[in-house]
Amino acid sequence: MDSVRTRAAGDSKTGPVRRGNEDGYAVSEPLGLFVVADGMGGHAAGEVASRLAIDTVTAFVARSSDDTEFSWPYGIVPSLSYNGNRLRTAVYLANRKVFRTAEAQDEYVGMGTTVVAVLIAGGRLVVAHVGDSRAYLLRAGQLRLLTRDDSWLATVLAEDPTADASSFATHPMRNVLTNALGSREDVDVHIQEHDIGPGDSVVLTTDGVHGAIDAAGLLAVLARSADPETAASELVAAALAAGSRDNATAVVATCHTETSV
Repeated sequence: MDSVRTRAAGDSKTGPVRRGNEDGYAVSEPLGLFVVADGMGGHAAGEVASRLAIDTVTAFVARSSDDTEFSWPYGIVPSLSYNGNRLRTAVYLANRKVFRTAEAQDEYVGMGTTVVAVLIAGGRLVVAHVGDSRAYLLRAGQLRLLTRDDSWLATVLAEDPTADASSFATHPMRNVLTNALGSREDVDVHIQEHDIGPGDSVVLTTDGVHGAIDAAGLLAVLARSADPETAASELVAAALAAGSRDNATAVVATCHTETSV
């Protein structure tokens, strides 16, 4: 019997003008779960926020994979699958964890993080995101952006599709987030689901990567990378070589068919 398996890897490097790396990522092939987060906040608070988010998402997805007897504190969305609701709940729980930690400790006031998480199971891909970390789907040599940035610039471009993004290259509001995990008690979690199969890959990046390399550049790196480990490390290296000043993180997960006897 054939089944779809996922092989994945990630890489993260500190940007040239950063004191530390506030990005984080998680790769769990057994769970089919892959997460990237980009924290923000002084005194290492961003690193705390991204790690809290990743750990909380991973813990809930792991627990709910074996135990279905749990409450749904944020309700159920009927249009989503069971896995879609699992990932949605996991991200909401992460928001609560980061927000309450920031409230409880003065040194963490104002901290937050982006998050993009994917859950792959049963030929389906669930994507959850908050902020401007991205998920792409690579299929048959074509790279498709699945997420839309929660940023001031993305909002402007959505409201005026004729606007030229390059004209905002130096605008002070360009990278301001309109939605971030932990920044407030209520957060907008974006969820979507897609079919996925052998030969498809999912690519997760922080803005330290996609802010330095456009879609064509990302595709060029992925096209010459034979495996997820090479792809993730080369995406990060390419971003830094292109002049990224931010921390750079990438996760690549590739689906393949495994035959069992």
